[in-house]
Amino acid sequence: MTGAQEFGAELTDFRRRVEELRNARALPAQERLSVLDAALFELQHVVDVLVPRLEEQTPAGRAPDGARSHPREQQLLRSLFQQLPVAVVLLDREAVVRRMNEAAAQLFHTRAGYATGRPLTSSLRRDGQAALRSQVAAVARGEGGRSLAVRLSQPSAEGEEVRVTLAELRAPGEPHPTVLAAFHPGVPARTGGAQEREPRPGPDLAEVTRHAELLDLVDDMTAALLEGAASADGGPEAVLARAAEVLHGRFADWVIADLAPEDPSGAPRRVLALGPPEAVGERTASLAEQDPADCPLVVDALEDGVSALRVSPPDADAFGQDAAGAPVLVREEVTSLLCIPLRTSPTEPVRGALTLFRAGGRSAFAMAEAGAADRVGRHIALALRRPKPES
Repeated sequence: MTGAQEFGAELTDFRRRVEELRNARALPAQERLSVLDAALFELQHVVDVLVPRLEEQTPAGRAPDGARSHPREQQLLRSLFQQLPVAVVLLDREAVVRRMNEAAAQLFHTRAGYATGRPLTSSLRRDGQAALRSQVAAVARGEGGRSLAVRLSQPSAEGEEVRVTLAELRAPGEPHPTVLAAFHPGVPARTGGAQEREPRPGPDLAEVTRHAELLDLVDDMTAALLEGAASADGGPEAVLARAAEVLHGRFADWVIADLAPEDPSGAPRRVLALGPPEAVGERTASLAEQDPADCPLVVDALEDGVSALRVSPPDADAFGQDAAGAPVLVREEVTSLLCIPLRTSPTEPVRGALTLFRAGGRSAFAMAEAGAADRVGRHIALALRRPKPES
């Protein structure tokens, strides 16, 4: 049998195994765990065997992208990743998401495209973030696969605790190894003897409520901006003030808004800072008077359009210091933050930045909430782009 025939036969067997994995999606959640090792093995088989064999089948004189001549095989590999019955995420050595399949997007309540390029640890509770980063780094160094339990910062419909299994993948042409993280919900222990199969629960009430709250937030923001468009006062300060009123207290403890300079040689300008009731006075005034150019997160948002989602921010000086030299994030006991560039599209200029703090015992921002904040930021940018009404 020639090399091409062997590869064809192996690919046929591989397709059959993929179909079996797809069929496993119909199993109850607790029974899907048995296919996790098989799924991991098949992904490793793709990297170690099928991709090199596919490259061998490519004519030597063809351009490096010659693999495009095998669209069915490429589609098969993509389909395998997306249709795996477990939540799978590809991470770099810093635990930043490189790719996320459909099951993982559902588990973390986000869009796969939005999660790409963002640290996965922002979706975990603080007590598990350092552990995951450390274990991902160890796997990337070639110290072997491992498994650990972590908790989501926002409980999912499958349960708050999940177990993540990490494995190293070395893709051809990649300078550094990729870490494959497979997540599956933890199965709580039951008392009273053998476990009994229970019917799959219906929609999680807390999750449905949270989703409705985010829809209400986006709807109220749109209504507030449209009402402002019909008023005589349509300047940028008024637009940001109306947006801040919708978000303050309801979505974040602190709402801070900055405008980008109209002239490239100019400086950004702080428009407002709203804090909790107990912060009214000197604490609020110090943030309102702070120079946004001294806030690295704001500078990144205004100059490069970089949004930020931080849980237990590791850099205490990420939002600068107050007049007394104390880091703002430490002084206000910020447990999570969002910094959103205000622009209508990635190709349009950034018109401002909106920074949101949560402090104390309030739950951290989740990826789904960050996605809603991105939409809100686009709506605000559209309102800021509107020309002022003539008197």
